[in-house]
Amino acid sequence: MWGSSFLFTKIAVTALPMATVVTSRLSIAALILVPLALLTARGWPRGWRLWLFLVAMALVGNLLPFSLITWGQRGIDSGLAGILMAVMPLSTLALAHLFVPGERLTPRRVGGFLLGFAGVVVLIGPEALLRIGGEEGPLLPMLAVLGGALCYGAASILARLRPASDAISTAAAVTTLAALMSLPASLSGVQVEMAAIARLSAPVIGALLFLGVLSTAVAMVVYLQLIQTAGPSFTSQLNYLIPLWAVVIGVLFLGERPTMAHLAGLVLILGGILLSRRKRFGPHSGPDEITKCRVRRADQNA
Repeated sequence: MWGSSFLFTKIAVTALPMATVVTSRLSIAALILVPLALLTARGWPRGWRLWLFLVAMALVGNLLPFSLITWGQRGIDSGLAGILMAVMPLSTLALAHLFVPGERLTPRRVGGFLLGFAGVVVLIGPEALLRIGGEEGPLLPMLAVLGGALCYGAASILARLRPASDAISTAAAVTTLAALMSLPASLSGVQVEMAAIARLSAPVIGALLFLGVLSTAVAMVVYLQLIQTAGPSFTSQLNYLIPLWAVVIGVLFLGERPTMAHLAGLVLILGGILLSRRKRFGPHSGPDEITKCRVRRADQNA
């Protein structure tokens, strides 16, 4: 659902303005989730503190990253966008150190972060960095996708810290708020959008439906449910698969050809994630600590 979203975003943004794609994706998701929440008697979220979190999640976890990534994919391949998204768990590490109790940065996590950052530098390339401020090349689209990844990292912290709430009703409220937030930008270009309707085709309509139904509505419910049941550490493992799916799908269906720099950057970023997540027992680790860790891993695998 997440890894293939870059393919369908690329298809949609070639025919429609960025704002139209974002509003359509969020509106389709809201039209599915709101009736589902009502039919299943989930109730609407209550409490001003929870609603503050929902507004922040709508802005940081939906509107901003969807807009940045959709805009960025106008200038770069879908596979490269997926690779850049792999920095999300590394940004989560830094944010969790600041805002989540017990999630402190260790030397191993710092090393993983630096290794992943080196992968980003390899992806962007030194020649692109020398053109900062210029309009040529894919630098700005790549930075936009990186900005979307940082937004997702911040959204994962918000999802972890939010007051307890049902996954379906939370997803319905967040997508509805994000859809309403996206309307001004979409309506401001209504003349452009009316002209774009003539370019609608079956692949574009199918891409919008996939993005709205699976990549937004279903994916958000699954994500929030995983945060509640399996925990954020297990959920973060999804980011190992997203760039791999994005690259493979881009090669198979869009004829994209990743360069050696792209593959090297992917290896460095995933290596940084692996290093930061790896558990290590010290020379003084007793059997109790090892047993507890094995039990936690068994629970996550189950």
